[in-house]
Amino acid sequence: MADVKRETERKYESHQSGLPDLTGVGGVTAVLDKGVVELDATYYDTPDERLAADGVTLRRRTGGSDAGWHLKLPVAPGVRDEIRAPLSDTVPDDLTALARSRVRDAELVPVVRLRSVRDVRHLVDTDGRLLAEASVDAVTAERLTAAGGLTQWTEIEVELADGGDPAFLDLVDKRLRKADVRPSKSPSKLARALAETAPKRKKGKAGQKGQRGREAAPPVTAGDHVLAYLRAQRNAIVALDPAVRRDVEDSVHQMRVATRRARSALRAYRALFDRAVTDPIGAELKWLAGELGVDRDREVLAERLTGDLAALPDTLVSGPVGDRLRIWAEGRRGGSRSRLLGVLDSARHMALLDALDALLADPPLRGPAGKKPGKVIAKAVRDELRRVSGLVELAIDTPPGQDRDVAVHEARKKAKRARYAAEAAVPALGDPAAVLARSMKSMTQLLGDHQDSVMARQALRELSAVAHAAGESDFTYGLLYGREEQRAATVEGELPGAWRKATSRASV
Repeated sequence: MADVKRETERKYESHQSGLPDLTGVGGVTAVLDKGVVELDATYYDTPDERLAADGVTLRRRTGGSDAGWHLKLPVAPGVRDEIRAPLSDTVPDDLTALARSRVRDAELVPVVRLRSVRDVRHLVDTDGRLLAEASVDAVTAERLTAAGGLTQWTEIEVELADGGDPAFLDLVDKRLRKADVRPSKSPSKLARALAETAPKRKKGKAGQKGQRGREAAPPVTAGDHVLAYLRAQRNAIVALDPAVRRDVEDSVHQMRVATRRARSALRAYRALFDRAVTDPIGAELKWLAGELGVDRDREVLAERLTGDLAALPDTLVSGPVGDRLRIWAEGRRGGSRSRLLGVLDSARHMALLDALDALLADPPLRGPAGKKPGKVIAKAVRDELRRVSGLVELAIDTPPGQDRDVAVHEARKKAKRARYAAEAAVPALGDPAAVLARSMKSMTQLLGDHQDSVMARQALRELSAVAHAAGESDFTYGLLYGREEQRAATVEGELPGAWRKATSRASV
């Protein structure tokens, strides 16, 4: 995998020569002249500029200390992850994969060439430690598509040193503003180049398939509100794809949550859509959530069992239980991760993303979608709450055992769907929906602890059988099993009261 660097920077309009004096700002004791470098970068994108629409840049740059291919992915305002690869004639496969959720089957072509003459300064403290790099860039931008176009400007860029405190940039910002230097109106050089070189008839329309390229109007109807929620989940799925490929912590879980939220919205608000269109999409979202969960479920379960084992006194641990747990937890990770990457590259996954885009671009709405949101959305949320209520009551009335375990699990799934339906309703219904979403979140956590106990006991039975076959003691597995049984019984005992408390707050 290519190198990754977290980039935190600010850009400013420059209408004066040179850099204002930054000595004394936030511990800066010296501003060191590091000379002038010439940079030459060609930016690649799809013909309809999907990467630019999402604030993503892909370039091949020569000159300077970091010549090569750079893919920049937005993390937060002013913060991007820069993934680097060595110079080559074509886009490196690693970077192509990281852009795939946005590019899909489109061609990557050169769109802009940026040539910069960069005057570099290092801002250092009394120990000579680098705080930030400040530069004055004289930029010439040329659009490489048939439309052509050339523009020039000068800007100031301040990039925080690795591991630096972002608050330092606030102090620099204050000094620059006092010197009448103002923040750039464009988030990146590429964004400015595209805006200033675009033909008049296309300005503001680049990258309409991206997350930011189609700004939706404020929601008015019931359909508008649900589509806004669906759009946010689609955007999250697309944006999290590179993080999942890079194995960024919690990215698989977050992508799975977005997938489930999208599916739950299609189910809870199905009366607003032509189900001949949305049901197949819902089925594919269920498939994707299942694929994303292969590693995640085992990881959560392993953390639970490992924590329980660590809490036991040494006198109650008989045999190599910890080793067995580690082997079990890690046994399929390599293979399942390869499988997950295959899923993300698959034609099926690309088709799902295309289907979501098509749904948002031309929604298959039915009559209720055009009505005011209050009654339509509130009814859908209440219907979801009734479904949860019936399943919770069934779980309470069912005797302990496998049938109750199944009922509790089904109640958990419906409570999660009710939670997501309430989340989608918050912009339309306000506090009542927000309160219900929080209540359903508490219920899913309680019911989830019960399901985790069910799965933990299943894993412990399997581990015990393996240990027994190897001639090892199964005492500790039995002890952990008994504790998991007690956990489940505790949840079952708390369930009636927890449900009464949750529904007492429901006023949607």
